[in-house]
Amino acid sequence: MTENTLVHPQYIAGTWTLDPMHSKLEFSLKHLMISKVRGTFDVVDATVVTAENPADSTVEATIDVSSVNTGQADRDNHLRTSDFFKVDEFPTMTFRSTKISNDGDDFTIEGELTLRGVTKPVTLTGEFGGVIDAQGQTKAGLTASTTINRLDFGVNWNAAIEAGGMTLGDKVAITLDLQFALQQ
Repeated sequence: MTENTLVHPQYIAGTWTLDPMHSKLEFSLKHLMISKVRGTFDVVDATVVTAENPADSTVEATIDVSSVNTGQADRDNHLRTSDFFKVDEFPTMTFRSTKISNDGDDFTIEGELTLRGVTKPVTLTGEFGGVIDAQGQTKAGLTASTTINRLDFGVNWNAAIEAGGMTLGDKVAITLDLQFALQQ
């Protein structure tokens, strides 16, 4: 369900697919209680259907969890194991919207995130970047973010630090910078 306080002046009904060459899904979480580890998922597929009636619009995304990339191969391989993403059993993470609302360029997307077979509600907040016709194609851009607790999805691995505390934080910040192309 979508609730709009005002239909955006650049609103176009149609099916929009993710342009992966101009999009990024990043995450970060505390490491050793003093800094952050950052990474991306490099294989993401997403579709936004903006309906004639904005209340009927939807967002669906599938993330290939094996495409995790922190820039460190050993860490990435560990993230693919049962300690973290359990890629052999759960190769994808999915998101499905349940409600979309906007206030000018600002928007909120409520939905369900499924990771490791666990589905939890998630709220993304973001900003609509606009629509442009470029290179013979209509493109739209947006940024969004949310924070999840990894423990809610069964991602429980951690290790104690000699000086006290744990190796990893529980909260994971997720940031999306996305560009979509209108399908003709």
